[in-house]
Amino acid sequence: MQMRVHLSRPDITEAEIDAVCQVLRSPNLSLGPKLGEFEAAFAAYVGRKHAVAVNSGTSGLFLCAEAMELAPGDEVITTPFTFIATVNFILMTGATPVFADIDPVSLNIDPAKIAEKITPKTKAIVPVEVFGNPAGMDAVCAIADRHGLRIIEDCCEALGSTLGGKMAGTFGDAGVFAFYPNKQMTTGEGGMIVTDDDRLAELCYSLRNQGRGRGGGWLAHERMGYNYRLSDINCALGIVQLSRIESFIEKRAAVAQMYAALLADERRIVVPCEPDEARMSWFVYVIRLAEQYSAQQRNALIGKMLERGIQVSNYFPPTHLQPFMVERFGYKQGDFPITDAVCERTMALPFHNNLTMDEARLVRDELAAALDEIDRGR
Repeated sequence: MQMRVHLSRPDITEAEIDAVCQVLRSPNLSLGPKLGEFEAAFAAYVGRKHAVAVNSGTSGLFLCAEAMELAPGDEVITTPFTFIATVNFILMTGATPVFADIDPVSLNIDPAKIAEKITPKTKAIVPVEVFGNPAGMDAVCAIADRHGLRIIEDCCEALGSTLGGKMAGTFGDAGVFAFYPNKQMTTGEGGMIVTDDDRLAELCYSLRNQGRGRGGGWLAHERMGYNYRLSDINCALGIVQLSRIESFIEKRAAVAQMYAALLADERRIVVPCEPDEARMSWFVYVIRLAEQYSAQQRNALIGKMLERGIQVSNYFPPTHLQPFMVERFGYKQGDFPITDAVCERTMALPFHNNLTMDEARLVRDELAAALDEIDRGR
C-alpha cells in the first residue's frame, strides 16, 4: 500500500546537492580535503579532541573495540534494548556481550543493575543513549570509574543530546555516532568516532584505512586493518548537514511537542518525555501501549496502521531474543523482564524534521481508530 505518512525522511536541500556535486567534479572522491574538514567540524561541535570518520556506526564501534584490544574471553556489559549493531560489534571482536536490564522510564541501561554483572572478565561497558535520551550516562560513567572499566559510548542515536550540559559523545573513552538517513543528520551511510585519547584516535585512523600509518606510503601497512573509510562524497554531504544540525534538533523537538500535545488525552498509550537536566535530540518518537495490551495486540496495531498508510515500526525487538542470540547463548523470554515487557508494547510513529501538523493529526486519528478496532476485538 502507498504510505500516506512515512516513518522517516532525510532533510536535503540544494546546498547538500551542490556540495556533493562539487566533489564529483573534483579529482578527490576519497581521502581528500572534505574528510579532514568534516572531522574537524564534527570534533568542534561535539567538543572532543579527535573525530575519525568511518563508513558506519557499526564500523566505528568495532574499531573502538579493536583499539581497546577487546578479545575472546573478555566480557562487555550492555543493554538488551538496542539496535543489533550494539551487540554485533562486541561479537565481532570475539568478546561476550553481557546484558543488564533497562530502566522502565528512560529505556536506557539501568545503572543499578550493572554492578551485579561485573566479573573479573569484564573489560568495558557500552551504554546506549536510546532514541536520543542521555539519562543515566553520568551514573554509568561513575560505575566504570570505580571498577576501572572502559566505556564505548554508543551515541549513534543521540547527536546533539546533552545531560547536565555535557554533550553526548563526551561521556565515554570514545563515542560513536551514525549517519544513516533516518538519523538527526545523514551522510547517506557513515559514522564518526570521537575521543580525547590520542592513542585510540591514531589506531582508529590507521585501522579504518587498511592499517596504514599517517607517514607511510599507500602500500605500507603498519598493522592489519580494514577498509572502513568514508568518502569525500559522503563527507561533503555531512559538512552541510552538520552546519544545520541545531535547526534539525529544533525541528525534531517541535514535532515531538506536537505529538505530545495531540496525544495528551489518549490514555491507551504512554508517550516519551525528555529527562530532567537534559536536552534530548530526538531520533525517533516511540510510544508504548498501556499495560493491558499484549504483544499480539501491538503487532495487530502495527498491521492496522500500515493498512491505513501510516508507516510505523516495532522499535526495538529484544536483542537477546534475536534467533542467532537464542541459538548461541540460550536466552529466553523473561531473562530481562523489563526489556521484554517494554518490547512487547513499543511502536515508533512517523517522525522526521518536516512532519507537518496535518500529518501528525492524521497519525493521531488513525492510531485512535486502530486502537478502537483492537479494543472491539476486530
